[in-house]
Amino acid sequence: MVPHRLPQTLAGEVNLLLIAFRQWQQRDVDTWTPVADELAESYPQFRAYELPVISQAYRPVAKFIDGGMRSGIPDPTVRDTTITLYINRSAFMRSLQIPTVRSIVPMLVQPSGTILWRTEGPRTTRSEAELRSVLADPEGWGSQPQGF
Repeated sequence: MVPHRLPQTLAGEVNLLLIAFRQWQQRDVDTWTPVADELAESYPQFRAYELPVISQAYRPVAKFIDGGMRSGIPDPTVRDTTITLYINRSAFMRSLQIPTVRSIVPMLVQPSGTILWRTEGPRTTRSEAELRSVLADPEGWGSQPQGF
């Protein structure tokens, strides 16, 4: 397990974080994968990460959970870009103004903590177009006030 200090240790200049709270939400995360792969080809400074958020109460069994997740992710690239967070979920959600665990939260962030874009739920034509619009305007990347 590689230690991370998010978002500072993320590899991209811009990083798509696919934040999920429930196991069944993986299917919603997967709707973003083809878009993320395509964007990584077009924008060398772009990276995508899956962030399953699990209550810190499960920290003692993290090795068991992580092992189960690894075995369920056959693609080594996806495994390497999945960062499981064992944290105070309520505090995390409050800090990022995430109101509910009922849907995934894709967001585009910089290592500085600037959130450039965010949405909720699986990929839609509209949400994908919004993301692409933000990526297409690198000059606007520093103008967003909200932070991670």
